[in-house]
Amino acid sequence: MELNDAYRITDPDELQSLYGEPGEASLLKEVDHVHPHYRAFIEAAPFAILATSGPDGLDASPRGDPAGFVIVADDKTLLIPDRRGNNRIDSLRNILIDPRVALLFLVPGVGETLRVNGRATLSTDPELLARFATINDRPLRSVLVIHVETVFFQCSRAVVRSKLWDASNHIDRRSLPSVGQILSDISKGTFDGVTYDRDLPERLRKTLY
Repeated sequence: MELNDAYRITDPDELQSLYGEPGEASLLKEVDHVHPHYRAFIEAAPFAILATSGPDGLDASPRGDPAGFVIVADDKTLLIPDRRGNNRIDSLRNILIDPRVALLFLVPGVGETLRVNGRATLSTDPELLARFATINDRPLRSVLVIHVETVFFQCSRAVVRSKLWDASNHIDRRSLPSVGQILSDISKGTFDGVTYDRDLPERLRKTLY
């Protein structure tokens, strides 16, 4: 797809003119620490998206556990357990090169989301690891230490428009390609997607932590 350069926005002033000035509340809500009200959102969130940047590009990675899985160590520091995954460690590799991170916290049933920007450090400090529960006898390998720079809530418009928490709007997973089908088709049939799909529920159960 080719864009018409006549309509390409390249100037910050042109962009500001197009959208206008932000409202007072949009500026007032941003602080440089975890305010007690924002702490309540973090501690109620069972899910967050972690955005990082590295030499190979950008990455947005889901993080999830029971609500409260992100520890507010103090009003400038968050601790995030790095639970078992697929070992691609894209986010962690990025952080080693560029510590800048962004987090988006979601609370089921709540329209507002919470945004945190800061810088991350990856730590294997036993005292930090011990602050998180060991599940299925599988200890954590590392903890993300987020040094908070800005925190603010995002209004509910996007969640309301998407009907994200409206169960009547949820779709049947079977209406989309299965994971095995995706892997099989991308690999042009060299990957056994049927077996992968068949074993997936039990594999998830055994490797969740």
